[in-house]
Amino acid sequence: MARTSATGGGDLFAAAAEAQLAQQAPLAARLRPLRLDDIVGQDDLVGPGRPLRVLVESDRLSSAIFWGPPGTGKTTLAQVIARHTAKVYEQLSAVSASVKDVREIVAKAEQRLGERGQGTILFLDEVHRFNKSQQDALLPSVESGLLVLVGATTENPYFEVNAPLLSRSTLFRLQPLDADAVAQLLRKGLEAEGADADAEALSHLAERAGGDGRHALTSLEVAVALARARDPEAAGTVVTIADAEAALGTKLHRYGRDEHYDVISAFIKSIRGSDPQAALHYLARMLEAGEDARFIARRLVILASEDVGEADPTGLVVATAAAHAVEYVGLPEAQLNLAQAVVHLATAPKSNRAALGIWRAREHVRNGVGGEVPVHLRDAHYRSAHSLGHGVGYEYPHDDPRGWVRQQYLPDEARDAVYYQPSRHGYEQEIAERMDRLADGADNGPRPDHDRDGADRDRGDRT
Repeated sequence: MARTSATGGGDLFAAAAEAQLAQQAPLAARLRPLRLDDIVGQDDLVGPGRPLRVLVESDRLSSAIFWGPPGTGKTTLAQVIARHTAKVYEQLSAVSASVKDVREIVAKAEQRLGERGQGTILFLDEVHRFNKSQQDALLPSVESGLLVLVGATTENPYFEVNAPLLSRSTLFRLQPLDADAVAQLLRKGLEAEGADADAEALSHLAERAGGDGRHALTSLEVAVALARARDPEAAGTVVTIADAEAALGTKLHRYGRDEHYDVISAFIKSIRGSDPQAALHYLARMLEAGEDARFIARRLVILASEDVGEADPTGLVVATAAAHAVEYVGLPEAQLNLAQAVVHLATAPKSNRAALGIWRAREHVRNGVGGEVPVHLRDAHYRSAHSLGHGVGYEYPHDDPRGWVRQQYLPDEARDAVYYQPSRHGYEQEIAERMDRLADGADNGPRPDHDRDGADRDRGDRT
């Protein structure tokens, strides 16, 4: 790896100062990986044969944006890249850097390339903090290849990074570390600190990290200090659950495998039972225990169709929006989105009739009920289809002033099957009344002529 460095006798003092700082550095900085193999929790990016690993190891990385929550390894990845590249590695923070700083980097890169044929990688931390003019100052150098930009951001780059700059970069998304990855980091931290920890303490620290490796190691450092202060004469330092709780400022909520299933069961049943108070209680217990917010969101999306269904069709929209918010915003802020979805679903009218409908239909099909698709419903778009009778007799509903005609849609073997029977709850009451009117052959009367004409113009596929 090549780096820019000063010359002269000051190097010895600088090296001594750097060594001293390294000894005093926080645990997270001391444990910063030096190799791709040491990075935990991002196997999709840096595992064997994965795209980013291949590009880094072959020193062929072009401009890239690392997007992910705090503590997932964005800066670590950049520094590992610095150790693998033959290019000169420069680093700026968008929090403090100016356009002048960027221009100085560009000037040095031009000189370096002209004199030695050596390229430059610029790592720009918090790239989203650069304003438009600052990002524009980078663009020509990135576009020409003079600079290989590696930007790191916790914000959605599609909103925060100029489109021209983003289009010239490869986006790599880093995910929050799961509990196993955080626990692996914590074990490395204990080894570096010359300490040990109870399994319960280790689990508590891992679960409360929220996928943030740096936060987990900082909490561990505090817990180790508390353990040593508690018993300075002990032969070895052992972090207990009390030390972990004190370091985090939160008590351990017992939440083992059984609690996981019991609490989520109570959560779902409370929403199904229209009790928002209980539903919020169990949501809080899961969040405090470090439950994966994405798991909670997935359960809400399922429940919205299974237990609310057409009684309130907006329930699925709200649940899906909450699931998207969890991915986009992340905890702790996404607790608000989850809470809104929980209250909406718990207070919504309930119906499982749509769910029952698909379950009944699939059971019917599994039991062999099927049969030929009625001839008038078959595809009639290809040549000779009409000579086979396909589509013959099909009545196009939009041609009828009621927008509906009575004709057979189910195959003969299932023509009398009833899968969906709407309840009389919420919006499904209106669906039930509409279906009753259709079953009786009634309608709301002819539509106005201009509506009928519009339907004729926009009728689309009539075959």
